[in-house]
Amino acid sequence: MRRAGLVVWEAHQAAARLVQPGVTTMMINDAVTNVFRRHQAVPLFLGYPGKTPFPAATCISINEEVVHGIPGMRKLLDGDIVSVDTGCSIDGWCGDAAVTHAVGKISHTANKLLNVTLADLNLAIEQIALKQQWSQISRQMQSFVEHQGFSVVETLVGHGIGRKMHEPPQVPNYYESKHAADDFDIRPGVVIAIEPMINVGSKHVRTLADHWTIVTSDGSLSAHFEHTVAVTESGVRRLTAPPDESELEFVAAEFRDSARWFDW
Repeated sequence: MRRAGLVVWEAHQAAARLVQPGVTTMMINDAVTNVFRRHQAVPLFLGYPGKTPFPAATCISINEEVVHGIPGMRKLLDGDIVSVDTGCSIDGWCGDAAVTHAVGKISHTANKLLNVTLADLNLAIEQIALKQQWSQISRQMQSFVEHQGFSVVETLVGHGIGRKMHEPPQVPNYYESKHAADDFDIRPGVVIAIEPMINVGSKHVRTLADHWTIVTSDGSLSAHFEHTVAVTESGVRRLTAPPDESELEFVAAEFRDSARWFDW
């Protein structure tokens, strides 16, 4: 899974270099596809089943779009925020990660939203080593976000990941006592995709006519960050994190200089 995670990381590096006004979302998708092709990786999103199969290797969601945006000819504009979510499998093992980028100069509210959403993801990962059950972490995640004045999307959650992109357990970013039976223990062997989705306004969302793109019901901004994370005997490991020195051979030469990395 670490090999898959490294390819996903490299795909995000290629995407990040393109995020600027005037670039189309399809250009970003094509850059990700090229990385997967170079590594002979299988894109997990392309053809994903639904009312219509998902048509691309990435979900690219802009501004009020929460997740599952379909790449196309739409151009990024100065002031936009854009979420890039993608995953692949290598030798049958999966990796999945998402980043929300600022396009040019963004508003104070948008900048705060990105910072809070990323901080929420990092909070969850840090707490894995300190907690016994996921509900203890999700309660803290929700409290942190709401204290900042934002809302947590509750109809979309993270997930287990391994041989398939979506496996048990479900990994919510919020806490409700009625879901206590779905809680799970934090123990070595657990591998999950943690992905907070945070809105400036209401937590409520709706799906557009394309059957995929999910947007905020009130049109407010939304942000999304994600890492694939493994719980091991020796600690917590971000499988979609940057390579260490021993792993540089597995990524393209252009990404082997840490000074040129985009990190989250």
